[in-house]
Amino acid sequence: MPQPEFAPAHASQASAHAPTPSTLPPPPRLELAGITKRYPGIVANDAVSLTVQPGEIHAVLGENGAGKSTLMKIIYGAVQPDAGQMRVDGQRARIHNPRQARALGIAMVFQHFSLFETLSAAENVWLALDKALPLPAVAREMRATAATYGLDVDPDQPVHTLGAGQMQRVEIMRALLTRPRLLILDEPTSVLTPQAVEKLFVVLRKLAAEGCSIVYISHKLHEIRALCSACTVMRAGRVSGVCDPRAQSTAALSRMMIGAEPPRLRRSARAPGDVVLQVDNLYLPRAAPFGVDLMDLSLQVRAAQVVGIAGVSGNGQRELLYALSGEAASARLKAASIRIAGQPAGHLSPQGRRALGLHFVPEERLGRGAVPDLTLAHNLLLTRREAVGPLGWLRMGQLARQAGHIIARFQVKASGARALARSLSGGNLQKFIMGREIDARPRLLIVAQPTWGVDVGAAAQIRSELLALADAGCAVLVVSEELDELFEICDVLHVLAKGQLSPPVARAEASMAQIGEWMSGLWHSDVQSSLARRERQAMAGADDAHVPA
Repeated sequence: MPQPEFAPAHASQASAHAPTPSTLPPPPRLELAGITKRYPGIVANDAVSLTVQPGEIHAVLGENGAGKSTLMKIIYGAVQPDAGQMRVDGQRARIHNPRQARALGIAMVFQHFSLFETLSAAENVWLALDKALPLPAVAREMRATAATYGLDVDPDQPVHTLGAGQMQRVEIMRALLTRPRLLILDEPTSVLTPQAVEKLFVVLRKLAAEGCSIVYISHKLHEIRALCSACTVMRAGRVSGVCDPRAQSTAALSRMMIGAEPPRLRRSARAPGDVVLQVDNLYLPRAAPFGVDLMDLSLQVRAAQVVGIAGVSGNGQRELLYALSGEAASARLKAASIRIAGQPAGHLSPQGRRALGLHFVPEERLGRGAVPDLTLAHNLLLTRREAVGPLGWLRMGQLARQAGHIIARFQVKASGARALARSLSGGNLQKFIMGREIDARPRLLIVAQPTWGVDVGAAAQIRSELLALADAGCAVLVVSEELDELFEICDVLHVLAKGQLSPPVARAEASMAQIGEWMSGLWHSDVQSSLARRERQAMAGADDAHVPA
């Protein structure tokens, strides 16, 4: 295996008055100069330069497709640059693979999870550590780290049974246990709750205080302003600016990133229509040992209404989405426990439910939302059948036009309808998948994590499109761990905790603090207090009615 290539940093000629080595400032932890990476038809990184100091939390900001993830993969050795130089702690380095990066103290949390789904969480972490450490010791370290940093991870749980938020925590845990000197985080909070984000920030500030440098990629501008002390902004593969985000407003950062402020959402008054999705007393026993039982779950979504479900990942979201989409085994569901447009649907397959007007966007983009090695045009066929002719013949021209329309409408950065799904950045793939289902004009749309990993402009567009769907009479159900998003677009909110669903609460009557408490399953006392208050009000009204004039 080739070893990391090092060359000593260029030293200036010594002089009689030169400072001693002990008084010299430490070299930058990471220096990039002129990093360039080309792909067919696109320059992902164009002469990018970046400097990260020891103990610095440095943001890399840019819209989807700006080249951020490619640059991080170059630092981590997962992608090789075509030109440019890299220095780590003042020494020139060319890193050929992630193993060499880890040997230099570089760890990375990917936006698209790099976990082996057939292995347990502990086994995935163990693969990145010194193999001299036995697996039981790794599991013990994970439990200790989880307790210290508030990262709820079961070391023994198979990865394929985890939700997106849980996988995110495993990725972060794996990086932390390598004791990195440079930690790269690519959208680490995309599926974490606000409470989990605050705990993660405590961890990151502690790591930085201990001398670890952190490169932080996020589209959440308020996070960057709260956490980072330096920021490099990228546009179209180039560095467009460097700033201290603490001295910038969110609007200013947005303008630096996308050239404008994101448009404000316009909410219109809507009267809910007929019930489109009715779930009654749904009980679904777990299909895997580490799954979650859904217990006596009832839910209603009406036409022209957006209903949101909040909750910490791993509390039954995966099981609920499988049940609603038709992916759960029909034999385990009562036909009448789920009704779509008045029709019993619990026994129907995903295709049968699509015939009733249901479209679905899963939280896993690659693998479930899109087939990586198929073109964008062919990925339309996963849920759209308009271009399928008699006897199954495909109308390729129509398919390409449909894909091109979605690419243009949702401003997806891709080389065209023939681009492979895996060639898109995470945010652009999310825009295409969301566009595919929204463009189908569904009667009922169920979407998980709708703006995961997309920039502020694209997030505003997706949320606006969801509101427009509801304005047109569509029933929309959103499952998200972003409370800000749910409060922004939803009419009614629920919370899912430990397989149980809270009662509905109107968005106008809910608060962040209340929903945060309910995410721990603490809604029963609130509901009892509310019922008691209403009873007292009703009794007071009755007494007033009997008082003589």
